[in-house]
Amino acid sequence: MSLSEIVFIVNPNAGNGSTGSDWPIIKKLARDRLGPFTTYITSGPGDAILLTKEAIVKGAGLVICVGGDGTLNEVVNGYMEQKNSARADLRLGFVPNGTGCDFAKTALIPRDIEESINLIVTNKVRSIDVGRLGFKDHNGFSCSRFFLNIASFGLGGEVVERVNRTTKAFGPFLSFIWATLISIFLYGKKRINISIDDDFQDKISIWNIMVANGRYQGGGMMVAPDASMDDGLFNVTVIGNLSLAEVLINLPNLYNGKIYDINKVTTHTGKKIEASSEEDVLLDIDGEQPGKLPVSIDILPDSLNIIGTE
Repeated sequence: MSLSEIVFIVNPNAGNGSTGSDWPIIKKLARDRLGPFTTYITSGPGDAILLTKEAIVKGAGLVICVGGDGTLNEVVNGYMEQKNSARADLRLGFVPNGTGCDFAKTALIPRDIEESINLIVTNKVRSIDVGRLGFKDHNGFSCSRFFLNIASFGLGGEVVERVNRTTKAFGPFLSFIWATLISIFLYGKKRINISIDDDFQDKISIWNIMVANGRYQGGGMMVAPDASMDDGLFNVTVIGNLSLAEVLINLPNLYNGKIYDINKVTTHTGKKIEASSEEDVLLDIDGEQPGKLPVSIDILPDSLNIIGTE
């Protein structure tokens, strides 16, 4: 591949700054395994979207994201926004190096730097689904965004907002479990209007609703064990009207894949989900907290080519 065909989008602040420290190691491994490439370094929120679009316009065939789920989400948004003018062979690679990296768990992309680079070298491409949301930002303006992993609303948005404004130095598990515990005690259940395709419509009290393309959220919580990234469907997990005691007792089931065993947790599948509320209900989109309900979510089957395991 020529220099213009491989592009790295690197977020040095990902993983509480660990990506910036690790980048010289990643860069050397990538040079040895992949040959020459172009590097773009982000300096703030939204940069990865713009840099990915710029790279594709300039002819990139392989865009490799180095960072966490938030960085990957931005790269995916740049990819999808520029996709109509991109070549059909456009591919996405991922070197997970952030706080949670929940998407990598479903995609079976190794967290080990050398192993993730070696996976990219194999150039084994799979086509996966992408989610698309329309929602309100914090100023009340209509926005749209793409996502690869999970979009949720309710407690998840509160947790992510708390995680993102505090230190992540203690790693994904402790960062998210601490934020979850605090949010549970400060947060109340919300009354939500929700519809899933033409099959389900209701007004319900919920702690959280996860619209899942991937299986994991919040630093390793397996909230959608049956989700698949290439079946053209979302798995929708509804954590319903549990008491505070029931929530606390069942926290381990969020990590061990037994979430569906919890009483008052239901699961659905669908291609389009709409939700609204008279209360302020925050969104969590791939670990970012850009806005709140109302939201409309639909799935775009086979929309992104990613290098990963089959």
